[in-house]
Amino acid sequence: MNDGHDASCADYGVSRRNLLKSAGLLAMAGVTTSMFGDVLASTAYGATNGNILIVLSLRGGADGMSMMVPHAEPAYYAARPNIAVKKAQLMGADATFGLHPSFKPLEGLWNSGKMAAIHAVGLPTPNRSHFEAMELVEDADPGSSERIGWLNRVIGCFTSNDVFDGIQVGSTVMPTSLIGPEPSFATSDFTSLSAPWADHQDLGPRLRSMLSTMYRDAGTVIGRAGQEALALDKRAGMIAAEEKKGPQHGAVYPQHNELGKALASSAALIRAGVGVRAIAVDFGGWDHHVDITWRISNQIEQMSKCIAAFLTDLGTHASRVTIVTLSEFGRRLGQNGAAGLDHGYGNAVFAFGAGVKGGYYANWPTLSTGKQVDGDLAVTTDYRSVLAEILRTRFPEVGVGTVFPGLTHTSLGFMSPY
Repeated sequence: MNDGHDASCADYGVSRRNLLKSAGLLAMAGVTTSMFGDVLASTAYGATNGNILIVLSLRGGADGMSMMVPHAEPAYYAARPNIAVKKAQLMGADATFGLHPSFKPLEGLWNSGKMAAIHAVGLPTPNRSHFEAMELVEDADPGSSERIGWLNRVIGCFTSNDVFDGIQVGSTVMPTSLIGPEPSFATSDFTSLSAPWADHQDLGPRLRSMLSTMYRDAGTVIGRAGQEALALDKRAGMIAAEEKKGPQHGAVYPQHNELGKALASSAALIRAGVGVRAIAVDFGGWDHHVDITWRISNQIEQMSKCIAAFLTDLGTHASRVTIVTLSEFGRRLGQNGAAGLDHGYGNAVFAFGAGVKGGYYANWPTLSTGKQVDGDLAVTTDYRSVLAEILRTRFPEVGVGTVFPGLTHTSLGFMSPY
């Protein structure tokens, strides 16, 4: 999803999935399943009270230095004479960093210690292609020829083996992170999962009973398919019932906003208690080659409003939910001739919610010329180490070595022990 890319480069327009169309294992509109996954694997619910990870992908290459501003660095202001965020405008500034003022809707979360900002994060090796960099980020297994996303490996560590373990919400395009042998699916509309007759007062129960009898033999492929479809229909009905209630606890999402719509659906999905453990959500429009000042301000504000509404909407369920942002790369240190920023390297990652120990975290390399990588902020923290810390503290059943083979990581300290 995006808010338009009139300021973005041609590379950004390459579809992430044009070459990898997912197989339609469920013959329903609005649903794409994992292209390798066996969606018929299980009709049993996963754990309905387990911790949940939300992976919010900031598609386009967000500028971490506009979001978590290194205001103590003279080089930052020298390289961006027209677009740098002024120190006096920053939210929650300490001696080194400050947040872009458009994070204001999340100021309460920041002050309560439930928002962490981590800088100089990224891929081990620079890659400035949107398509290639995001594929690398979402595969998260350098050098491997296997096409299995890191989130698919995460849900493979759960014992439920359930199609609702991992879901892309807000789009029918399956992200690379969820592709693999474990069952998962992508949907832009949970109502499309229900059968057309599902809400019919008389016909619905009679057809369900008839179909249950027809497909009761789980030993056949058709029987398993029928049982899975009926189980999916039941849970889709539970989610739809939650969506009909609307946002809860006074939550207000921005109107006409695709991220808000996706997070509102995600909140209903979680409140429905159908066993989801990992949710992927996209928020595009971060490819700011032109006029970054107002563009990124709007992006951060919309994202912040949506996250604030989502956590409010969850109510007590928020104690189980951790959100982490990812983007394919950062932007250049120096502005270009169009008051924007071209593709760079090091970036900032943000974590919100359950288990988060708020504040700034960075093995900061400085912006001195000798510390830069081809004119970009260097990466001192492998992004997988950030994800590994969340998994280790919130999902003890997940083997970090299985999800990120060969990764050697140390704790940054932004997550509380489980």
